[in-house]
Amino acid sequence: MKFLVMIHTDDALVEALPEGEFDRLMNGCFAKADELRAAGKLLDSQQLEHGSTARTLRQRNGTLAITDGPFAEAKEVFAGFNLIEAADMDEALQIAQLLPWARTGHIEVRPVRDMEAVRRRVGA
Repeated sequence: MKFLVMIHTDDALVEALPEGEFDRLMNGCFAKADELRAAGKLLDSQQLEHGSTARTLRQRNGTLAITDGPFAEAKEVFAGFNLIEAADMDEALQIAQLLPWARTGHIEVRPVRDMEAVRRRVGA
């Protein structure tokens, strides 16, 4: 079963890390990612550029609005993701706990919907 592990960070907490701590944490993440990938548990992972580089599209009543930045007004922004393979939510949470980013924001773990099953259901 696939799970998306979404990393949300608070810039203020990241900036408050001691000198070199961010690089040390990232190095550890890369090492853990290499292990998980070798074990067939990590399918993909990406970091996102800062939220200030985002554009948000909304369409309401036939009118399209494009605004700068992420839509949510929050201290924590979506910073990256890991697409993992796990037997169930418990295993997915165990994998997510290996990441240090809950201390500079939060980590959301969500099951990925089987799009092929949805395709079959809707006849696409």
